[in-house]
Amino acid sequence: MTDITDIPQLPDRPDDAHKGTFGTVYVIGGSPTMIGAPALCAGAALRAGCGLAKIVTWPELIPHVLTIEPSATAMEIPYLDNEAEVRRFADSLGDHAVLAVGPGMSQREQAVRGVEVVLQRERPVVLDADGLNNLAKLGSRVGKPACPLVMTPHPGEYARLAAASNIDTDPVDPAQRPAAAARLAERYGAVVVLKGRHTIVSDGDRRYVNQTGNPALSTAGSGDILTGMVASLMAQGMDRFDAAVLGVHLHGLAADIWAEQFGPVGLMARDLAELIPEAMHRYRESQ
Repeated sequence: MTDITDIPQLPDRPDDAHKGTFGTVYVIGGSPTMIGAPALCAGAALRAGCGLAKIVTWPELIPHVLTIEPSATAMEIPYLDNEAEVRRFADSLGDHAVLAVGPGMSQREQAVRGVEVVLQRERPVVLDADGLNNLAKLGSRVGKPACPLVMTPHPGEYARLAAASNIDTDPVDPAQRPAAAARLAERYGAVVVLKGRHTIVSDGDRRYVNQTGNPALSTAGSGDILTGMVASLMAQGMDRFDAAVLGVHLHGLAADIWAEQFGPVGLMARDLAELIPEAMHRYRESQ
């Protein structure tokens, strides 16, 4: 296992750029009891620099998610259990599009099937929240996905995935966390972001142990922000491992900026998203 300590540089921002230059993030998720999650994810993606964020959700939720994040656009969720609908949806995406799958998604049967089908396509995916829980429900039905995949489990989500894959490594024990991330990465051919104190990024061969962040991140929606950030960096052309490393560094740095003024309490997900540009600016200035 190779330890990575260098943090990648931010994507270039050429003077002649337009919104198409920086890619699109499609956030697939949302349910009647979790309207905010996909909106927070889309907002974070935009704050992290992608050109366009689209929330793919149920028709009745669209006015609500766009009220929360009016800078995003939206489209009705396709029937992902219908192969023709999946093809049409995939064909509608631009060349530099990344799917952020799972924020607020729920675990209804169509959502489970939707995760299975999305992973069979070649479009890059960042899988989080109920996307991960639905993958755990699929268990051995899913082999190594066809898509370039980033998975962002917290220890509870990791435990469900590990149980479905006969992995017995502890995601909480500091001594076992690197191996835990590596084993899940090997199982799914993915880059795994194992969240927690000193978040670990692993692709099975390389690992990065994050050094930014503080307990202020222990707040609802902070994972949705991270998902949007990583997907955004991928949409801007970054390699998925590099995007994950840079994403977790900046995510923690934004929380550290909050703590400088307020301490490690009171941070809300929307506050975290608003601090992304300052975190990126500080990081750029430090290079």
